[in-house]
Amino acid sequence: MDSILHFDQQLFLYLNQLGSPPFDSFWLLLTHKGTNAVVYLVLTLVYGRFYDWRSSAFLIVWVILLIAFTDQITNAFKYGFGRLRPCHEPGIQELMRLVKASCGGQFSFFSGHASNSFALATLFFLTFRKIAGRIRVLLFVLAALIAYSRVYIGVHYPIDIVSGASFGLLAGYVFWRLGRRFRIIQ
Repeated sequence: MDSILHFDQQLFLYLNQLGSPPFDSFWLLLTHKGTNAVVYLVLTLVYGRFYDWRSSAFLIVWVILLIAFTDQITNAFKYGFGRLRPCHEPGIQELMRLVKASCGGQFSFFSGHASNSFALATLFFLTFRKIAGRIRVLLFVLAALIAYSRVYIGVHYPIDIVSGASFGLLAGYVFWRLGRRFRIIQ
């Protein structure tokens, strides 16, 4: 296990140090929680236009429940594992680039941004199967960029991102299935 964590730290340092100040504002925009909120609010409005506004309202409530679920599970893992964020880790923090003004919470495993982004991408990818066709793949591109932004700005290790994305994929799928079963999603 120690060799995996060491590799994770080395990969983090490599990826984090690829950053450059001219690109920092782009990655800070991607990592901002509002980025996901705007994209999925617009998609929820598109959903309402295709179906009806009542369905859109139910979808908004379902999305709020999904995010609450992924946030709570993410926090349980963070406090359960207690792995320090790279920006709090002695020996790492001196070598890395911290792009944000602050580091965030103390623990990093697993990434809430990654889990939320991939949960939303999965839910909307499946929900929009009749509406958007191939363009839905862009939801996963956005989720991957948001997840990577957490390494870029210096607050998560790659394993945090992969684990968060995996959990998000599962949570998004389960919520889609439940949404279809209870007729929340068309």
